[in-house]
Amino acid sequence: MPHIKVYIHLVWTTKDRLPLLFTPDIRIKVWKHIKENADEKGIFIDSVNGHVEHCHCLVSLSSNQTVEKIVQLIKGESSFWINKEKLINDRFGWQDEYFAVSVSESMVEKVRKYIRNQENHHKKKTFADEYNEFLDKFGFK
Repeated sequence: MPHIKVYIHLVWTTKDRLPLLFTPDIRIKVWKHIKENADEKGIFIDSVNGHVEHCHCLVSLSSNQTVEKIVQLIKGESSFWINKEKLINDRFGWQDEYFAVSVSESMVEKVRKYIRNQENHHKKKTFADEYNEFLDKFGFK
């Protein structure tokens, strides 16, 4: 059996970056569901959190998982679940695009804290600002 520890920090937004996850109660339900559903599918989510228009996940890949497949499973099922549960009045959807960056073992705890602290973080900085910082920091064009 292979021994693998590959951490990936995933970030994606709601469709058109609309603030559809507008209450802490909705967000808590969504993050809890994402974690539980991922566990059922054999996807290890170390941390999940976000804000009104986006989600952060720190995942650890196993040998038979790809970033694309994990993101597809998490986003597709959670979008379906949010609509089925009628958590919001509008039709919910996630944007197609997403960020995925590797996280070294030495940075895992820092990323965990960053993900846990989203509510406070976004009192000081908008997601638009954060998005542009991600583009610059990780060299995305």
